[in-house]
Amino acid sequence: MARAYEPARVRVRVPASSANLGPGFDAVGLALGLHDEVDVAIVPSGLDIEVTGEGAGELPNDEKHLLVRAARHAFDRLGGQPSGLRLRCHNRIPHGRGLGSSAAAIVAGLVGASALAGTGHARGELPDDELLCLANELEGHPDNVAACLLGAATIAWMDGDQARAVRLEPHADLAPVAFIPTGQFATETARGLLPAEVPHADAAANAGRAALLAYALTADLSVLYAATEDRLHQSYRAVAMPESMALVDRLRAAGVPAVISGAGATVLALTSGNGPAVEVLESYAPKGISVVPLPVDLSGSVAQPV
Repeated sequence: MARAYEPARVRVRVPASSANLGPGFDAVGLALGLHDEVDVAIVPSGLDIEVTGEGAGELPNDEKHLLVRAARHAFDRLGGQPSGLRLRCHNRIPHGRGLGSSAAAIVAGLVGASALAGTGHARGELPDDELLCLANELEGHPDNVAACLLGAATIAWMDGDQARAVRLEPHADLAPVAFIPTGQFATETARGLLPAEVPHADAAANAGRAALLAYALTADLSVLYAATEDRLHQSYRAVAMPESMALVDRLRAAGVPAVISGAGATVLALTSGNGPAVEVLESYAPKGISVVPLPVDLSGSVAQPV
């Protein structure tokens, strides 16, 4: 017999995220202090979606909406669909800019559905490991969804067909700054530029840098510059985002640990309390780029009844 749900409403808050951070391709993620908020309610019937902020007037208002697809995915795992759903989405995370907007929508839908099933926990009835697997089934890679779900810094991997992740506590002085362009860039386009094979020397170099990155993020920010060197993916994508890669090169030439955020085209500088001021960083950015300090989010996704 299908599960029955009582009318209820929860508010879900999910952070932006940056994936890869240079060498940690499809593995390392960092949750950032920029949030989408969604009210998810079980109602007597139908599907009612309202979006404000990013994506307003552009996102679908039916079952194709990614957040709805995620919620349905979770409800199936929970034992059945509710009578009706109402979503009120206030989006702040830029879309198509490498800051995890799709991961945020997926996690919000999953956590909202889990919370409506009702246990009073921050992420509801489904445990984190199951939420991560469900999110990966929709996203196709676990790096952003892990950071969005768990907060802080994460390392994600696949164990067979199961997504896994561990949470790392970043150094207290880590101070990310995002250089956000106005134009969108599709993840599919970025992935399509990657070669099927890379030189063994480049793979070995990235393995060492990725290991160093975990140490740098948590224990010693002074080695972040070396730890963010990448030979696996950024250079292959440069043709599709020349301004972003040129900005990465300018920042790194000045000694700033800078990387492409996720699939791009946002650039993320991993500065510290002793690093250059935002005003100095702005001098490296071309016109039209928003330079935004984004603290590390330590809470991850949280749901509360309203």
